[in-house]
Amino acid sequence: MAFWLLFAVVSCVLLLPEPAFGITRHYTLDIKMQNVTRLCHTKSIVSVNGQFPGPKLIAREGDQLLIKVVNHVPNNISIHWHGIRQLRSGWADGPAYITQCPIQTGQSYVYNYTIVGQRGTLFYHAHISWLRATVYGPIIILPKRGVPYPFAKPYKEVPMIFGEWFNADPEAIIRQATQTGGGPNVSDAYTINGLPGPLYNCSAKDTFRLRVKPGKTYLLRLINAALNDELFFSIANHTVTVVEADAIYVKPFETDTILIAPGQTTNVLLKTKPSYPSASFFMTARPYVTGQGTFDNSTVAGILDYEPPKHARTSIKDLPLFTPVLPALNDTNFATKFSNKLRSLNSKKFPAKVPLKVDRKFFFTVGLGTKPCNHKNNQTCQGPTNTTMFAASISNISFTMPTKALLQSHYSGQSHGVYSPNYPWDPIVKFNYTGTPPNNTMVSNGTNLMVLRYNTSVELVMQDTSILGAESHPLHLHGFNFFVVGQGFGNFDPNKDPKNFNLVDPIERNTVGVPSGGWAAIRFLADNPGVWFMHCHLEVHTSWGLRMAWLVLDGDKPNQKLLPPPADLPKC
Repeated sequence: MAFWLLFAVVSCVLLLPEPAFGITRHYTLDIKMQNVTRLCHTKSIVSVNGQFPGPKLIAREGDQLLIKVVNHVPNNISIHWHGIRQLRSGWADGPAYITQCPIQTGQSYVYNYTIVGQRGTLFYHAHISWLRATVYGPIIILPKRGVPYPFAKPYKEVPMIFGEWFNADPEAIIRQATQTGGGPNVSDAYTINGLPGPLYNCSAKDTFRLRVKPGKTYLLRLINAALNDELFFSIANHTVTVVEADAIYVKPFETDTILIAPGQTTNVLLKTKPSYPSASFFMTARPYVTGQGTFDNSTVAGILDYEPPKHARTSIKDLPLFTPVLPALNDTNFATKFSNKLRSLNSKKFPAKVPLKVDRKFFFTVGLGTKPCNHKNNQTCQGPTNTTMFAASISNISFTMPTKALLQSHYSGQSHGVYSPNYPWDPIVKFNYTGTPPNNTMVSNGTNLMVLRYNTSVELVMQDTSILGAESHPLHLHGFNFFVVGQGFGNFDPNKDPKNFNLVDPIERNTVGVPSGGWAAIRFLADNPGVWFMHCHLEVHTSWGLRMAWLVLDGDKPNQKLLPPPADLPKC
């Protein structure tokens, strides 16, 4: 299929064995406009190599990647390699105005990084405005050659990437919402590998079909690249075994339904039925909803087909088609139970290196709020009231995006007026976070960074708030994996809740869902110098300001320092 075509050149002779220390792989990603038709609606979208979704990138643990991104579209662009640690290579992380200025029209930039100590499923996506609605694709990191999976080798591996389709231009949608202060229009469909499936109007031909053989095991690499929705996913009459989350091996467990938030990946093993079932099976996904705003209440469907016997007389189109039963849209009970099943493998080969000693403890609130209308001529807003606009914040600071890249400003010593190195360890204003909201819902604004010394061990509690309604927030931290040592509902109790932290085999990941009306506690080691973005992966909340950045200073040794910036680093 054209979807998986690669414009890649591997800089080695493929007939020769790959060295144990990895090879250098070269990719070129051309960002170009492409006409695409979905839901009987044709529009020109920003694409990667003319494909939607973009091509998959394949590498092995230990490989160096040199990825040249060429911008052929009117929009500025930057690409984030979601979940890649970027050890000492923060210049390649990709969020616009955080680690780099965006790539302007007609310009290019080579992202140069090495995959260290990681293997599994990740993905790449645009990291400026809402361009990631169509600019995204899988990253497949295989183990080092000769190193097996910690489970039986699958017969076949299949990437399945969830997305959202908008008939309108997503850039126009968020631009209008920013101007009016209201919530943005929701998507028109969800997609699997860019295809909405037969439950949508005019889309039977645009259906992802997975053809399988009986009695085989398939590794499904699930990725949620949707803009604004956590998703339930299930395959009718089948169970799957979860073996990995966010490119970290987990203790295997069986389930008939997956919950996956934007920014998260999940690898599952699908063991097909031992004999031809004379049926086909829907693979469906629909949202898990906790907020009070409008949402896309629709269902994407792919179809699991079994390869028929050679002399089968029945056509696939005449077979019965079974449909899975997904949890209710607001089934927080299922969401909680599923999250609690995720544990690090914590084997001798893949240990869970949880920081047991903590140097710095932080408590951040995450949630929605308001800010005054900025309209002139006494125009009203479309926010919570006609005098306010929707906003979002961490510890009541709604992050103001700079016009110069933070990492460049820090590295050059020219940070004055670009950002403030002062970030509160705790909320300045304390209140009953999950109880009756305070009368004042206004957020403050600023470009504030939390500064950490190299190798600081951090414990961070992120507390949802009920201001404008409690809601789940998938928080993504760039540059690090972290351990989710605890989660709960209500207000975090610093005296009681830490006693129940899991410090043995907590799940390690890069994106965690802070429960609606609850909290999540994470620990990580700040062993990666640079400026690292942290934000909600619901794009609407990021646009409203639910974002911040960490500045990790260089260590004393040469291998603890940020590498110099590349010569072709884009300029603002």
